[in-house]
Amino acid sequence: MGELDAIAACFIDGTSMRGGSGTVYGALLGALVITSLDNGMSMLDVDSYWQMIVKGSILVLAVWVDVSTRIGRYSASR
Repeated sequence: MGELDAIAACFIDGTSMRGGSGTVYGALLGALVITSLDNGMSMLDVDSYWQMIVKGSILVLAVWVDVSTRIGRYSASR
């Protein structure tokens, strides 16, 4: 598993970019998702270039969801 895969697995499990903690089970679930995605794209014979783009897009989406939900929680607590 490469660095991008490890970082994506952490963010998919719900670890916040602004600090906080994740769980071991969440990290395992995130790793399972990324590995399944990687394996599926390899079986479909997707170029490695596009595999990196898909995984990077999923990482960006996970960070965007984290930041947008944190902003919503921050605004509601004021």
